Amino acid sequence: MSTRTSLPHRAGALLLLVLPFAHRSARAQATPPDSLRLGALLSAAERRDPRTRQLALREAQSALRLRSIAAERLPAIAGNAQAQHQSVVTEFPGGPGAGPRALPHDTYDANVTVTEPLLDPSRSARAAAEKAQLAKARAEVLTAVYATRRQVNASFFALASLGARHEALSTTIDDLEAQARVLASRVRNGAALAGDLAAVRAELLRRRQDDAQLLADRAAAARVLAELTDAPIDTAAPAALPELADEVARARAADSLRARPEYERFAAMRDALARQADVLGAETRPRVSAFARGGAGKPGLDMLSTRVEPYWIGGVQVQWSPFDWGRSARERQTLALERDVVDTEAESFRDALARETVADLATIDRLERALATDEEIVSLRAEIVRETAARFRESAVTSAEYVDTQTDLLAARIARAQHRVELAQARASYLTTLGLEVR
Repeated sequence: MSTRTSLPHRAGALLLLVLPFAHRSARAQATPPDSLRLGALLSAAERRDPRTRQLALREAQSALRLRSIAAERLPAIAGNAQAQHQSVVTEFPGGPGAGPRALPHDTYDANVTVTEPLLDPSRSARAAAEKAQLAKARAEVLTAVYATRRQVNASFFALASLGARHEALSTTIDDLEAQARVLASRVRNGAALAGDLAAVRAELLRRRQDDAQLLADRAAAARVLAELTDAPIDTAAPAALPELADEVARARAADSLRARPEYERFAAMRDALARQADVLGAETRPRVSAFARGGAGKPGLDMLSTRVEPYWIGGVQVQWSPFDWGRSARERQTLALERDVVDTEAESFRDALARETVADLATIDRLERALATDEEIVSLRAEIVRETAARFRESAVTSAEYVDTQTDLLAARIARAQHRVELAQARASYLTTLGLEVR
């Protein structure tokens, strides 16, 4: 009789143990939501950054300035009119039988002047300087936008870390639920103490509280990521850790320190300063232009005439200021000193990157060694839990001992998941530090 009653009891217990694993299998086979991918999020964050609109604005500004410089090749037309009264004028002695003759006290003149530039060395220099300024502005915008990569990386891997801890905790919760159901059946049959069931249920409630906190933190991280990318982020979507081992290996084998946009900004700053020096040099060269002026005046070109007469004048004029008392030389020297300042900034930036990459590589090496032993630790902890669970069902160990082994297994699983996330984050940080794309 006892054999017949124990068989259904064991079958029920076995069924209760199998159900959680079947539940997890069905959950794994269900269609998961789209994974979050770091490369796509980085691209979305850069597109969303309001500063990217500055590129089009800067280009529009530069285009207007270049059009203004190009328009200087066209003739310049200016009109002028003047009327005046003189209190004293020149008098000429009259001829035979005539009195003295005086020029008119009232004079009038109206004319139009057309000036055609023939040679202006500063025009091409100023156009080149404007293009250099545009390249500098573009590099500054790209440098500023690149800084958002750090924020996206931090939010993405925070989300990934919380998700990994949630998965590890969910497995522990499933195991505790299974044990609680087995214990509840045994307590009803008088084969276990109610205190053992209470201890397992208390631990189960505590783990559920921890999981609820994890889910809340993950939702907050998703909101931050959604704000950075201006895209809806599904809090249930898993974060797909990027496989960056090959990219890191290639970057370590090559000198990739000069891929950051800051280096382009330093080069653009140097070029802009050089173009400004060219403008200073061009301003001291001769400028040649042709001019024509036509109008009517009283008197016109004949100073002795008392009638309004038309006139015109044409010619070529040269403007040249070879001596400026050293002003252009001093300004070019100032620009040369500014280039030296840029060189020191570039050198300091390169040294800072080198130090930062050393820290990233040290973290990568440490985590790769840690992951090599994490699997073995989890396997050993899982074996201990299986043995303890079997002994617990036989009342050979207390519920406190069983809960302790579950806690150790959970800590090992969380450490393994955390190390995986941290390794992916360290690799992404290394590539981001170098200025390489993370896909």
